[in-house]
Amino acid sequence: MTFQIILLISLIGLIAGILSGLVGVGGGIIIVPALVFFLGFSQYQAQGTSLGLLLLPVGIFAVINYYNKGYIDIKVVAIMSIAFIIGGYFGSKLSLILSQDVLRKIFAIVLFYTAFKMLEWDKWIFNLFKK
Repeated sequence: MTFQIILLISLIGLIAGILSGLVGVGGGIIIVPALVFFLGFSQYQAQGTSLGLLLLPVGIFAVINYYNKGYIDIKVVAIMSIAFIIGGYFGSKLSLILSQDVLRKIFAIVLFYTAFKMLEWDKWIFNLFKK
């Protein structure tokens, strides 16, 4: 692994960490596309690497900051964690039987839909047709 690759991987991790702590995103939204576009990872490799990163307690300090301010409900985290484990298992099984091209398209649709809703474009479009 060259110094340039190590630097790029570190930069991707740093940006994902900053955005994770800032707005709660990182793995799928930042790391997967960055690994695919900048390092030439396959969709499978990028998703697997992102999941491998999430399995380790990489966000512990961000969690501590939010917990100390009273913004984490442990019961919700516990329930969601169990559901995430089950969903992650079945999602990965499904992912590995789909082609990488189909996965990329699903991934792009999820990102687009999320951006669409977060920017409230759905309300803007609804108001356009309402007039």
